[in-house]
Amino acid sequence: MRHCSVQVRGLLTREELDRYNALMEVGHFLEQQNRYDLAYTVQKEVDRLIQPAIERLKDKGRERDRMTEQYLREQETALRDDDEDDES
Repeated sequence: MRHCSVQVRGLLTREELDRYNALMEVGHFLEQQNRYDLAYTVQKEVDRLIQPAIERLKDKGRERDRMTEQYLREQETALRDDDEDDES
C-alpha cells in the first residue's frame, strides 16, 4: 500500500483521516495475506479518498503564489517610489 504525503494527510478532515487509516490497515492485512488483487482495489479507494485533500494542497500553493506575486509588486512599487523621491 502506498501512503500519501504528510502534507496531504495534514489536509484530510477527521472523517477522511479515519477512513484513510482504516483502509490502509485493511490494505496492509490483504498484502500480508498475499491478496494483492484485493489490496489493489483498496489502494484505488484510498487514491479517490485523498483527491479532495490534494486539491486543497494545490489551492494553498496557488494562494501562496498569489501572495508572493503581490508582495513582489508592492516591493517594486516601493522601490520606484523611493527612486522618484530621491530624484526630487
